[in-house]
Amino acid sequence: MTHLRQLMLEELQRRNYAPNTVRSYIHAIEDFSKYFGRSPYRLGPDQIRQYQAHLFRDRKLAPRTIEGRTAALRFLFVKTLRRPYIPDHIPFPKAPRPLPTVLSQEEVMRLIGSAQNLMHRAMLMTLYATGMRRSELCQLRVADVDSQRMVIRVRHGKGGRDRDVLLTPKLLETLREYWRWLKPRTYLFPGMVNNWRADVPITSKVVWTAVNEARKRANISKRVSPHTLRHSFATHMLEAGADLRTIQVLLGHAKLADTTVYLHLSRRHLQAVASPLEAIEVSCPDTAKRSRKRIKR
Repeated sequence: MTHLRQLMLEELQRRNYAPNTVRSYIHAIEDFSKYFGRSPYRLGPDQIRQYQAHLFRDRKLAPRTIEGRTAALRFLFVKTLRRPYIPDHIPFPKAPRPLPTVLSQEEVMRLIGSAQNLMHRAMLMTLYATGMRRSELCQLRVADVDSQRMVIRVRHGKGGRDRDVLLTPKLLETLREYWRWLKPRTYLFPGMVNNWRADVPITSKVVWTAVNEARKRANISKRVSPHTLRHSFATHMLEAGADLRTIQVLLGHAKLADTTVYLHLSRRHLQAVASPLEAIEVSCPDTAKRSRKRIKR
């Protein structure tokens, strides 16, 4: 391990960054150094500019991916090497902010009903009923399900924060039936080791596969991921009358601004005020002049 890599790793660890963030930052700096064939000690703002342009122009990476690489570069030069760069030296790229995909309640019902087996059904129901993230689902433990208080404890969520989420009667009934069948010990959804069920957490890929297979069986044309069920949970809660602050707490958002995106998806809020078009008189479309159709000869 090089001296610089060790310095950056220690700087990340003493700030208690998540393991996934540490891995992605280290990988980004390795790629940056490899591109120029030199140690980052000998690189600066000019090389950062060239590298960012290379990621867009040659590698065709998505803006969100380059955002992550940029965050790693900022951490290296500002936090680890203590160079007094201003933010303009390492700018974050502009990234589109598309609205998330949301399923209707009928589509959610079809998706859950199309689960391949009871374990997949329990996972899909848990994602939709609680709004938890895929990574949080993988780490759920049997002891986290509190049927007395009707809550599920999410431990060490994003940002290292714990929170309680809803445990509904329908979800509890399914989880009990699932537990009687599989009898998981520590982790609620145990994974596999050498093709045998073991007391280890499932991987994120298992959750992704469960959702994708159910989508195909349900014949849903929308692009559906585990996070789609989280978006659907929040949108349907908002449409049912829940306030944004409650949804923010249930989702584990650090900022209320992150939760306000669901205002753009909630039919109740979109239809709360009539369009100004409805307040004016317009002629019947039958009276509108048609252009002459061109006949192909």
